Amino acid sequence: MDHRDEQEFAEYFAAKRDSVRRTAYMLCGDWHRADDLAQTAFVALHRRWRKIRDRAATDAYLRKTLVRAAIDESRRPWRRERQAEELPEPPDVDGALADRVATREDLLAGLRKVPSRQRAVLVLRYFEGLDVGGVARVLGCSEGNVKSQTARGLANLREALGEEVDTRGRG
Repeated sequence: MDHRDEQEFAEYFAAKRDSVRRTAYMLCGDWHRADDLAQTAFVALHRRWRKIRDRAATDAYLRKTLVRAAIDESRRPWRRERQAEELPEPPDVDGALADRVATREDLLAGLRKVPSRQRAVLVLRYFEGLDVGGVARVLGCSEGNVKSQTARGLANLREALGEEVDTRGRG
């Protein structure tokens, strides 16, 4: 890679690292694993940086690499054997902040209980803001599959959060 390419990549990395890391955390629920997943995605992007002609597609390539790395990692036998780690207690704070922290921790704990592919769909749809077609492109599947994975993922998340699931789809 020439100096200009390295500079462009460095600027892109600086602009995107925090958001990619947050997305990785939503996918796996652990900051150390999130760092590893983000690093894996950025290393893959760096390898292909020179070959990317359409810089507008860079975000999509990075997102796809990140999500696939998270799903692949969750399929490893040693990962399945390990139980989800207990979350630390929310900080001792008062009022609305305490409620927001507890709600966020509950949501993250619930997401950890959702199967990895369904979790990826939920993160891409509701935290990354992609539409059904965008999620289908990232995951390399049909839009119908995204819709069914979304429905199943939401049902599993509701169950993990202890909410009653309305079988008519109205939660």
